Amino acid sequence: MADIARKATAHWEGDLKHGKGTVSTESGVLDGAQYSFGTRFENGKGTNPEELLASAHAGCFTMQLSALLANHGHTIESLDTQATCEMVKDGPGFKVSAMKLVVRGKITGSDQTDFEEHVKQAADMCPMSQVMKGNVEITHEAILE
Repeated sequence: MADIARKATAHWEGDLKHGKGTVSTESGVLDGAQYSFGTRFENGKGTNPEELLASAHAGCFTMQLSALLANHGHTIESLDTQATCEMVKDGPGFKVSAMKLVVRGKITGSDQTDFEEHVKQAADMCPMSQVMKGNVEITHEAILE
């Protein structure tokens, strides 16, 4: 398989508190999505880097989990993952401190213990977890329905 490279761009105008920007992805799924101080720190309308990181981690982890489950003979009806990216004050700035993954699965051929083991393995293996490993506390919860 060839190396994979994906691109995204950001544009910003103005200072931090009063400025605004947009982010776009090469695929066009995000095309001028608005972000600002308000969307990052005040729950304004638009996106922010932490939300985008959480969505990337949720997607990556869920794909990894589906691969592990299928490789072990399980049939996946559905997997739903919520990722929560937590950011804390760190000296003069901020840092991402934790990522919490909660996954609900409807799986044939798995019990709660087996599902939890696959979730733990997927949380360790997925490429987004690898990027954060050692810098961000990653926790996970597995709920088999």
